[in-house]
Amino acid sequence: MTRRSCLVPAVGILCALLLVVGIGLVVSQVFRTLMHNRLKKEIVLVEGSRVFPSWKNPPPPVYMEFFFFNITNEEQILKGGKPEVTQVGPYTYREYRYKDNVSMVQNGTRVVAYNTKSFVFLPEKSVGDPSVDSITTVNIPAWAVMNKVKGSFFRSGMVAMWMNSVNSGFFTTRTVHELLWGYEDPLLARVSSSSPDVEKVFGLMYKKNGSNDGEFVYHTGQQNYLDYGRVETWRGESQLSFWNSNQSNSINGSDGSAFHPLLTKDERIYIFTPDLCRSIYMEFEKDVEVKGIAAYRFTPPRSVLASKEENPANEGFCVSPKECLGTGLLKVSPCRKGAPVVASFPHFHLADEKYVDAIKGMSPQREHHQTFLDLNPTTGVIVRANKRAQVNILLGRIPGFPKTRSLNDTVFPVMFLNESVVIDDASAARVHKLLTISTVVSNFPLIIMGLGVVMLAIFIVLLIRARQQKNEVKRIVFTKALYSASTEEDTSYSPVNDKEKEDPQNGTYIGLADKNNPQA
Repeated sequence: MTRRSCLVPAVGILCALLLVVGIGLVVSQVFRTLMHNRLKKEIVLVEGSRVFPSWKNPPPPVYMEFFFFNITNEEQILKGGKPEVTQVGPYTYREYRYKDNVSMVQNGTRVVAYNTKSFVFLPEKSVGDPSVDSITTVNIPAWAVMNKVKGSFFRSGMVAMWMNSVNSGFFTTRTVHELLWGYEDPLLARVSSSSPDVEKVFGLMYKKNGSNDGEFVYHTGQQNYLDYGRVETWRGESQLSFWNSNQSNSINGSDGSAFHPLLTKDERIYIFTPDLCRSIYMEFEKDVEVKGIAAYRFTPPRSVLASKEENPANEGFCVSPKECLGTGLLKVSPCRKGAPVVASFPHFHLADEKYVDAIKGMSPQREHHQTFLDLNPTTGVIVRANKRAQVNILLGRIPGFPKTRSLNDTVFPVMFLNESVVIDDASAARVHKLLTISTVVSNFPLIIMGLGVVMLAIFIVLLIRARQQKNEVKRIVFTKALYSASTEEDTSYSPVNDKEKEDPQNGTYIGLADKNNPQA
């Protein structure tokens, strides 16, 4: 058998083998499972893993922008008029964050750490100088003290007298730097003289520069990849004590810095945030792409801050039945020493329309005021994020303070922040490399099938050519046979005369004569 004759069956056998193996691997998803198992083992919070260094010291730059609401009609508000505010900002700071005092516990299944943050002002990304620019806003210390003593006629009268003596009104004008990082408030100084536990200094970010939120204990993800980065305890507690139900006091999810790999679109991701004193959840919104990396966008739905009527599960977040606010708001006074602080999304995004209409200058826009996380579904890596939250103060009539009688009950916006991050180029390159390897390994069965299809095409071509060659050989043989038969019929040996037939010597005279002309 020639080489060419062996080639066709060899190609056919190879083609069949590749297709069978490829289809079998696709159906069984062996390589995909192997790659996923590898990711589950690699993405764990233990020394030596790929993700541990970046978890301890995140490389992408984080920016914190502060926007303030400057009051423009203070006198009208005191007379019961509708508040008018203008947005001023951003005042941008570079946020440096890292995990401090990191230690492994419980045989490497848990890791203990403190989230330390520090801030550096960036004038090139800001609208002005925070130490010079002044903002007229709600006098938060005064409202906090008034709410603290309400219900006590004696204490209310004492505080009212102190406010008059130190000239502390319902509103105040301070620099941006003072409002953020702290100033000594005269009323708090007066109160602290009789109550040493009261701080003299007030600031929205007071004591948050170079500090942490307390001890966190995280799951490393070794036992279950779905637990990767999940908070087990905060400040030594596995449950909060601020709210009125076990569900509301639950600590769920990560701290927002790590998410498990192999995310799906139909799951909820939970985040515990000390700033809100609770856990929130996010749901898939849409597919996005950041620096060539595919990602799922997760956002908090309206139900997260919905009223108890709209979402009964939120009833536990009501401080009391009388202090249960509408959709889009969360009163966080239980973890703010009783201060009437209300959290919301910027410009009351996702909140009831009545809160937007109550303040002139509010203009909620999804693009600018939405909180979101863009996560690569394969690795769980954050490729882009914007955490946006607004600080509000609950204003209204307070018994014992006659000057509040003309005020309308209002959720008054003070400022909102935007904490943003985008993956840096070096980290993006590493993610690209990992995704490329994952794609190649996961799709290896398809590559085998593709080779099988190519070999099938070659096999078909060889079969066609072999058939053509066989037909050509048959045609040539048939033509030769036909030609030979015609010659034999047209030419024959015949005796010269009749004697030849009877010649005992078997014909002495033989001549070649035309069969059609025997007489020739």
